[in-house]
Amino acid sequence: MQETIKKLKEMQAEMTDIGNAAAALSWDQVTYMPTGGAEDRGHALSTLSKINHMKSTDPKIGEMLAELEPKIKELDPDSDDARWFKVTKRGYEQNTKLPVEFVMKLTMETSMAQMRWQEAREKSDFSLFQPNLENIVELMKEGAGYFAPFDHIYDPLLDMYEPGMKTADVKKIFNDLRPKQVELIKAIQDSKQVDDSFLDQRYPKQKQWDFGVELLTAIGFDFNRGRQDYSAHPFTTSFGLNDVRITTRISETDMISGMMSTLHEGGHGLYEMGYNPAHARDALNGAASLAIHESQSRMWENLIGRSMPFWQQYYPRLQSYFPTQLGNVSLDQWYHGINKVEPSMIRVEADEATYNLHIMLRLEIEMGLLEGSIKVADLPEYWNSKMQEYLGITPKNDAEGVLQDVHWSNGLIGYFSTYALGNLVSVQLWEVMQKDMPNMNDMIAKGEFHDILTWLREKIHVHGSKYEPQELVEKVTGSKITAEPYVNYLTEKYSAIYGF
Repeated sequence: MQETIKKLKEMQAEMTDIGNAAAALSWDQVTYMPTGGAEDRGHALSTLSKINHMKSTDPKIGEMLAELEPKIKELDPDSDDARWFKVTKRGYEQNTKLPVEFVMKLTMETSMAQMRWQEAREKSDFSLFQPNLENIVELMKEGAGYFAPFDHIYDPLLDMYEPGMKTADVKKIFNDLRPKQVELIKAIQDSKQVDDSFLDQRYPKQKQWDFGVELLTAIGFDFNRGRQDYSAHPFTTSFGLNDVRITTRISETDMISGMMSTLHEGGHGLYEMGYNPAHARDALNGAASLAIHESQSRMWENLIGRSMPFWQQYYPRLQSYFPTQLGNVSLDQWYHGINKVEPSMIRVEADEATYNLHIMLRLEIEMGLLEGSIKVADLPEYWNSKMQEYLGITPKNDAEGVLQDVHWSNGLIGYFSTYALGNLVSVQLWEVMQKDMPNMNDMIAKGEFHDILTWLREKIHVHGSKYEPQELVEKVTGSKITAEPYVNYLTEKYSAIYGF
């Protein structure tokens, strides 16, 4: 048995290497590649995806899985070998359902679409991107069709990012969450608004960058194993356990956006650096799911990065970077200002209380596109009307509306719900962390994050994709993903800030 496992893991190692090479080309595409290189890069990525798909669907894998299955059943189902087999079999069955021609076509289309999206966003003109998105939506429908039968056409796409979860599960969680979050926002809107006028100043980019690097270093991001760059939309990727790349977006007139995106992507980066090296090139490498990944980024961004203890330590440092802008702004004013709740156009800049409504809008659109009830051509108008309905605001242009996110150009339909689910998971984990480390706030106030990162490494990171997301959350917290802790956290935090 072990010899067969060894052979299969050697094949997975090759596929991992090819995937890492493709990731490097994709990273370069959105950071340093000249705009004219889109088509050539698309061909290169398409070829790599073809090679990887052919390797991942090799009939030899099916033969080895069939050989291993009766022997694996004799093992402890929670053993690494048993879990590795389960993940490997799942991946093989998924991959063999997708024709190689489809995979190549999708890779080529998304590669071209990314550059077109970037141009469309810069010009705030959805029509430039519309043909690409129409193609991608049709490809997503085609891709989902290979996994029929299903309860909902969205199920196969969601399952790519959240193994084991169904559309019905997500709908139930969001239906429980939506009215409670709307009620909270109403209570905040009925209260006196906090003053964040001190943020409406110019904050030089380089100083923002330098402070962001200081924060990343403090929370444990290892610059010997990773780096940070600029991109139009912040993201994290990796070319291996010891080569993790994060990006940020910095604006001189919106310091909070850049700072929080740096902490957010730093949280993703820490997860990528924390996988078990023993599985660095096999099927257990990688996150349990994107919701679990988002729980890590949102935890560092919000639960830590927007907390009072964090700024007790770092606000004097921030003032030293920006003495003219913040020298006369108190810590209390700063804390209240960065936690201001106000409907905003841009998802990545949304406050904690309104953020999930942005996700619910995107989820509704994705389902509608796949069901055929929403046409791509109607998206700008539909987006704007729903923003008015959900948040009481209307985008002035496509760039701050329907074109603000890169995801659809990458073919990442099925992805957005993971952000909201990640918010919920982050607080579920946080509650357990506070019980395990009663002095956690004191540690944060001293800028000591070693024990927090160690806890996350032991409870979450090291397991990689060994457990499905619901399993992992239940294993660590005692319950599956639920909205209640998150609602309680928001209510407690913002009732104190807004006095209701």
